[in-house]
Amino acid sequence: MPLKIAMIGAGSIGFTRRLMADLLTVPEFADTHFAFTDLNQHNLDMVTQLAERDIKGNNLPATVTATIDRRAAIADADYVLCMIRCGGLEAFATDIDIPLKYGIDQCVGDTICAGGIMYGQRGIAAILDFCKDIREVAKPDALFLNYSNPMAMLTWAANTYGGVKTIGLCHGVQGAQHQIASCTTIWAKAQGLIGTDEKIHKNDIDFIFSGINHQTWCVKANWRGHDLIPMMHALFMGHPDYPTTEKVRIDVLKRFGFYSTESNGHLSEYLPWYRKRLDDITKWIDMSSWINGETGGYLRVCTEGRNWFETDFPNWLAQDPPKFTPDKRSEEHGSYIIEGLETGRVYRGHFNVPNVNHIPNLPNDCIIEIPGYVDRNGLNMPVVGDLPLACAATCNVSVRVQEMAVKAAVTGDALLLKQAMLHDPLTGAVCDPEEIWQMTDEMLVAGEKWLPQYVATGAIEAAKASLAKHEADGTRVKTMDGFKGVARLHTKSVEEMQEKAAEARSNAQAADKGKMTKNA
Repeated sequence: MPLKIAMIGAGSIGFTRRLMADLLTVPEFADTHFAFTDLNQHNLDMVTQLAERDIKGNNLPATVTATIDRRAAIADADYVLCMIRCGGLEAFATDIDIPLKYGIDQCVGDTICAGGIMYGQRGIAAILDFCKDIREVAKPDALFLNYSNPMAMLTWAANTYGGVKTIGLCHGVQGAQHQIASCTTIWAKAQGLIGTDEKIHKNDIDFIFSGINHQTWCVKANWRGHDLIPMMHALFMGHPDYPTTEKVRIDVLKRFGFYSTESNGHLSEYLPWYRKRLDDITKWIDMSSWINGETGGYLRVCTEGRNWFETDFPNWLAQDPPKFTPDKRSEEHGSYIIEGLETGRVYRGHFNVPNVNHIPNLPNDCIIEIPGYVDRNGLNMPVVGDLPLACAATCNVSVRVQEMAVKAAVTGDALLLKQAMLHDPLTGAVCDPEEIWQMTDEMLVAGEKWLPQYVATGAIEAAKASLAKHEADGTRVKTMDGFKGVARLHTKSVEEMQEKAAEARSNAQAADKGKMTKNA
């Protein structure tokens, strides 16, 4: 029987077609059945038309069905992939704009910090529903592969509270590996260790990354017997671009001794040091790419991408379909995991899984990101050992915020949610407790239609009452209403994007928008 792979959130422009194409480069998966499901019928219809065109253009027997009935899509599935953005761009905007009123300037807002915590509240409510369906109607032991953020929180909720074996997948490690390989190439040429026309690929370096998603640290990097870890700061300072584009990451590298996976913009909002004073933010970011620190940068590129896709869809449909060939297969882990499990071909990658003494100085059951191996015997995750102390301290703070946020999302406990916000590194650096309480109430009220657990506990009605009381008696915390952020760029209209249509189309179809290095 052909595999059945259910994709939840299949209206996603980039991920759905990218992951389907990756799977269909594997000869054994040529007849796979893809079951697409999404809440948005319009988005689902457009992506389905493109997927069917792509399959037909490659002369493959694979099939696609699309439905807004999630249980029907999941029924009898061997694998379930998740790429949702719960609440869509409407909710995402509140994750950025409400914290800005309180001085919290985020670049991405999808992992921790105020935006990431609220994103998790919406996503966990949905993830637990998905897990119920998987337990009840998918194949026994169906594997859940999660691509959605906040990665650690959603994967934690699915494994601990959803009762479904779930692996979280991210491409952050691969991005850092490419950067280190680029730096090593420059150094090796200068030392005469390689020819001027040679290039070191990330696969030439023996890597181990360890930590938590978006805060995973390169703890081993060995190339031809050279230990790159003691050299890492010098390697990055010797690169022509990174001292400008990765100032936060290089500063952390300088002080910790280890390089973190995630981009300058991401990392800057997970720590209490770089975005806490609005006047200092521009010292630490670079505006050549949104991901280097632009205020609300990810919201902007996602909004522009969606608007362009809506307008340009007929042109997409008229294009020649992409060819599903091995050389075009992406580095996204999902297809390789399924290939390893189904065919026995060994695959090594970095995966997000529950900690079971793999990193002893992080709490058990939290979601860690470490190297592992996949073959027909399953997923094999070796013990990596303790993180360096500074790396562990940083990760432990985030883990405890995640733990509170996950439990708050599962129970609808608004007090615990506020305590998670209070302990978040950047939120706590910027805001006092009363500001955090009021901000969280505002965010709960703004997200009401996506937060059924907080409706059920009465927390949202209580938040409305509290906001009204403070407004009436004059005790409401003053906010910077209308503040757009220190480094926010204009979101282009479709007409403006027409001037660089190729860049706009590339942004719209990208699964990894971190690669969109210029302002389209």
